[in-house]
Amino acid sequence: MSARPFAKAVVKRLVDAGHVAYFAGGCVRDDLMGHASDDIDIATGASAQEVQALFPKTIPVGVAFGIVVVVHEGHQFEVATFRKESGYLDGRRPTLIERASPEEDAKRRDFTINGMFWDPLEEKLYDFVGGREDIQARVVRAIGDPHERFLEDRLRMMRAVRYATRFGFVIDPPTESAIRSHAQALLPA
Repeated sequence: MSARPFAKAVVKRLVDAGHVAYFAGGCVRDDLMGHASDDIDIATGASAQEVQALFPKTIPVGVAFGIVVVVHEGHQFEVATFRKESGYLDGRRPTLIERASPEEDAKRRDFTINGMFWDPLEEKLYDFVGGREDIQARVVRAIGDPHERFLEDRLRMMRAVRYATRFGFVIDPPTESAIRSHAQALLPA
């Protein structure tokens, strides 16, 4: 059985407790591309501790980053608090995490095609970064300044190439240029 109704039930429990909650990232992208997936991530205004208090079975995979896995009816859903990040020192992880609005959370993500949210209760798309248009144009584009995105997390360069290859998309010129500029930092000696 599809995980979708169970993910929707997790969103509903969060909303009923007074929190904003949406499907997030790749599952939204895949749905818009006609490739429904049971790998559903959820973003919420609730803190990791509030999520843990609402669900009887959780796995604390990244509480410091506001991330817990909720196990509901045998399905696992990564539930993350809307956040802003800063202070990247190692090209991979932020040193400062702050709670944020859905729009701020979208703008910290890697690519426009991954920066959208879907409200399964209202059946409404939230696209603060132009992801839907880039899916239609078949483009992988970094959110904001691609140099900043790749300095924050070097692995994003590999993800850009993977998405372009997987979906038959092109990488937009500024994003591609930034990849070329930072590629040697991807696997430092």
